[in-house]
Amino acid sequence: MRENTDLLFLDERKTDIYAKGTNAISEHTEPNVEYIEAMFVQCAQGMTSSDGTVTFQGPAHSTFFFADRPQRVVGHLHTRKFVNEWGDGENSFAEDPPNAVVSFLEDGDTVPEEVTIELRDPHFTEETLTYNVKVLDGTLPAKAGPCSLFIDPIGRPLSPVSVMGVRRRERRRMR
Repeated sequence: MRENTDLLFLDERKTDIYAKGTNAISEHTEPNVEYIEAMFVQCAQGMTSSDGTVTFQGPAHSTFFFADRPQRVVGHLHTRKFVNEWGDGENSFAEDPPNAVVSFLEDGDTVPEEVTIELRDPHFTEETLTYNVKVLDGTLPAKAGPCSLFIDPIGRPLSPVSVMGVRRRERRRMR
């Protein structure tokens, strides 16, 4: 899978993606860009958790991103690049850790409920992707099968477009 960077690039915080304009750019012109907010998705074959960490086994090598209206942009970048640039730039994920939701895909009646976490200090190898985490809502299982991690572009608990906010509102309605 080829990294989709021909039309898009990330800002220093990794939460804002910019679509490059079609006009020619020289050293004397500013690039024509449009601001979009993107959510990131990482998938894995399984996960384990213990002592404030979560490790995804068999992670996909691509981290997907998407944005809704008006641009409706979809793309991906290599997960290694996503992790390596975690602390780059002003107001990076290292300085302002993102929230995320772990969603599980299991057969039968034993599917764990989604868990909202705060992500810190990622480490990526070909076989694993590990984060230090703080659980914000729910309970991380010690072990689970296929799962996805939805990384929130905003990360504020009750932001109208926050995954965490949506999950909390749904759980409040169910109670």
